[in-house]
Amino acid sequence: MPPPVGGVLWTLAGDVRALLMLPAALTLQVAHPAVGAGVDAHSVFRTDPWGRGERSLRSLQLWIYGGEQAAAEGRRLRALHKTITGTDAHGRRYHALDPAFYAWVHATGYPVYRHGLGYLFRPLTEAQERRLYAEWLQVGRILGIHDRDMPQTIEDFWPYYRRILDEELEATVVVRELLATDLPVPAPDRGPLPVRLALRALWPLLRRPFLRARAFLTVGLMPPEARAAIGLEWTPEQERRLRRLGRFVRAVVPVLPERLRYLPLARRARAEARAETRASARPGR
Repeated sequence: MPPPVGGVLWTLAGDVRALLMLPAALTLQVAHPAVGAGVDAHSVFRTDPWGRGERSLRSLQLWIYGGEQAAAEGRRLRALHKTITGTDAHGRRYHALDPAFYAWVHATGYPVYRHGLGYLFRPLTEAQERRLYAEWLQVGRILGIHDRDMPQTIEDFWPYYRRILDEELEATVVVRELLATDLPVPAPDRGPLPVRLALRALWPLLRRPFLRARAFLTVGLMPPEARAAIGLEWTPEQERRLRRLGRFVRAVVPVLPERLRYLPLARRARAEARAETRASARPGR
């Protein structure tokens, strides 16, 4: 079942600020040679980046806000990954559903969330960190990850995480592409028609600034130990810029109306939860 209404993930994952952390999590995932090879060979992230991003975001939101649809989405993802197999850059065979690789893809979300929240929201208390990890395990079960394949406590998570950083991660081809600032990324093709037309016309001017901003947020919102494992540079000046951006985001986003602050599935789930609370508070229930 999905994480609880009112929990840490429920509160944070549908907030638009969570979007800023997704590139760091994705890049950390594909820094594993097996995961990077699978994405390199089987993903449409080069030819349909906006569609791929939209589908991935909807999937992630369903895990948390989808109710009964969450389990169905987990089954769909596993079925989708059944045929993803091949050889990585070191000549080693991989399968996307290998428990170690599949669990790593999910595990990356926890350290990225924990790190990014300190800039974009507020640092978690120790109790909230534990609750977030427990809820992340719960989401993993929706995806078909067995308890034996993921550390079950924070104390066990960090040695597991550091071992993979130290022994397995590298700047794969996909990592380098996700951080490149000179790629021919197509113009956004989602959203209202007037917006799409405007972006298409302006994209020759916007593409480079967009790619630079994406690379900046990707590296900055990645935990420092993960940056070091992949060999990514991060300067004190960049850190100061990220902290300034974080202060701005923390001041602006909380005062936005709900229709601008939360993603669609989160807004709907929040409205349904409020309606259920009001209904249960009526006399006679």
